[in-house]
Amino acid sequence: MSTHAEKCDRFLALHHGDAPLLLPNAWDPGTAKVFAHLGFSAFATTSAGHAATLGRLDGHVTLAEILEHATALASATDIPLNVDFENAFADDPAAVAVNIGKLVATGAAGGSVEDYSRKRDDPIYERSLAAERVTAAAEAAHGSGPHFVITARAENLLHGRSDLADTIARLQAYQAAGADVLYAPGLSNIDDIRSVVSSVDLPVNVLALPNVPPVADLGAAGVRRISVGSGFNLVALGATVEAAKEFLESGTYGFWSLAASAGPARDAFR
Repeated sequence: MSTHAEKCDRFLALHHGDAPLLLPNAWDPGTAKVFAHLGFSAFATTSAGHAATLGRLDGHVTLAEILEHATALASATDIPLNVDFENAFADDPAAVAVNIGKLVATGAAGGSVEDYSRKRDDPIYERSLAAERVTAAAEAAHGSGPHFVITARAENLLHGRSDLADTIARLQAYQAAGADVLYAPGLSNIDDIRSVVSSVDLPVNVLALPNVPPVADLGAAGVRRISVGSGFNLVALGATVEAAKEFLESGTYGFWSLAASAGPARDAFR
């Protein structure tokens, strides 16, 4: 098995390759093993998918639970893990630094810090505070030991704020604050994506939503990482719902045809 430092170094290097890093999001050690077995170079957690395994909605997992989850997934495979760390479970920069230190100790190779405050009346941190939080996270991640990869997320587009100029200004501030990777989930228009990529000097992650251009086009636009968020988890839940409804409502077993593609999963567990 690779050391923690080797995983961190490899994860950072994967953002500077010739093609975008494809980052699937796992929700348990089993899916982590499947992604490694299929040949992915790294993987991430999904906060929504993790919450779903606990019977909860996104945003309803505790710090202790996410640290336990990260520890389990980081040790499940030999490929680097990036953790969806929400808003680092803190508003104050000093507390963000403490929590990032705890995340580094799980063995993960990287983690994200959002500027989403979780407050209904003011969902996005003021820009200067958001940048201070990234600075605190980066200092905790880069201060000693492995170079833990910090992804700074600008959450405007997920919360009804379509101001691209502000999103770019935020990402530029997070770059200056010491982030390693930048991410504005919700970007879909290729011209907007090009604008973001050309406005910063760090690798940019794009979330693969249904209306997002394909990997080849994103790569040509300069995107360096593409993740799926809760997408694969929702696909699995959707297939389960359809199978269960067939069994409950029709009394038939056509759902077994969906199981034909599960062979690689069993192979990953050997």
